[in-house]
Amino acid sequence: DSYYFTEMMRALGYPRLISMENFRTPNFTLVAEILIWLVKRYEPQMDIPSDVDTETDRIFFIKAVAQFMATKAHIKVNTKRLYQADGYAVKEMLKITSVLYSAMKTKEMASGDKVEEDNSKFKFDLGSKIADLKAARQLASEITSKGASLYDLLGKEVDLREMRTAAISRPLEINETEKALRAAIKEVLESVDKTKDMLNNVSSDETSLESKMEKKKQELERNQKRLQTLQSVRPAFMDEYEKIEEDLQKQYETYVEKFRNLSFLEQQLEDYHRLEQDRFEETENTLRMMQHKLREEERRLMRSGGDTRSVTHTCMTHSINHNQHHVLDDTHRN
Repeated sequence: DSYYFTEMMRALGYPRLISMENFRTPNFTLVAEILIWLVKRYEPQMDIPSDVDTETDRIFFIKAVAQFMATKAHIKVNTKRLYQADGYAVKEMLKITSVLYSAMKTKEMASGDKVEEDNSKFKFDLGSKIADLKAARQLASEITSKGASLYDLLGKEVDLREMRTAAISRPLEINETEKALRAAIKEVLESVDKTKDMLNNVSSDETSLESKMEKKKQELERNQKRLQTLQSVRPAFMDEYEKIEEDLQKQYETYVEKFRNLSFLEQQLEDYHRLEQDRFEETENTLRMMQHKLREEERRLMRSGGDTRSVTHTCMTHSINHNQHHVLDDTHRN
C-alpha cells in the first residue's frame, strides 16, 4: 500500500519525494501536509486549518478533512487511522489518491497524443474541472427533486385537468379582476405603511438612545470629577496616623534592641551553667580518683602489717580527707 501510494503521489505531481520509510513510525506533520495538498487538489479555494501543534488542533484538522472528503468527494475515511499517521493512515489516504489517479488516467486517455507528450511530467490539473463537477452534482440533485415533485403532480393531473378546463371555459369578469387587483394594491400599500412606521420608530429609537448615551456620558464626567476631588482632599486623621506611625517605628526599634540584648544574656547564662557543670564533673572525677588511690594504699598497707601500717594509714587518711575538703570547698566557692 505504501508503494502504490508513493507512486500515485509522484504521478499526481506532489512536490516532495515520499518513501515507505516515512511511515514506519507515526509522522503526523507529513500526513497533515499530504492531506492539505490532496484537499487543495479537489477544491483549490478550500481553507483547511493547518495548525497541528496540539492534540486538539490535530483532532479538529482530521475531522475537517474527513468531513470535506465525505461531502465533496463522497469518500469515507477512518479518522482514527488518519490520526495514527503511520501505515494505517497511508491506507486511508490511498482511497483519496486512487480517485485522483483514476481521474488523471481517464483524462490522459481522452487527450491522446497531447497527454503522451507531457507523460514524463505527470501533471494533472483537477482545479479547472471542479466548478463543472460541482455544477453537475447540483443539477443531479435538482433533477432528482424535480422528478419526485413532477411524479406527485402527474398523479394529481386527473383532478387538476377538470379544474383547469372549468377555469378556462369560464368567461373572464372584469369586475372580479379589478377587485382582486385593488385588494392586492391595498395590501401592498399597507405593507409599505408598516415599513415606513418601522423606519420612523427606528429613527425615534436612535434619538432616544443618543439622548441616553449623552446623559450617561455627563454622569460619567461628573463622577470622574468627584473622584479627582476626593483623591486630592487629605483626610483629617492623616496627621494623627503619621504621628502614631512614627512612634510605632521608634517603639519597634527599642523592642528589637531589648530582644537582642535579652538573647545575648540568655546565651551568656547558658554558657556559664555549662561551665559550672563541667567543673562539677571534673571535681567528681578527681574525688573518685583520690578514693581509688586511698583504697589501693590501704590494700598495700594491709599487706605490709604492724604498727607502722596503722600510723601510715592514719596519716594517709588524714591527708586524703584534708584534700577532699579542700576540693569541695573550692567547688562550692566557685
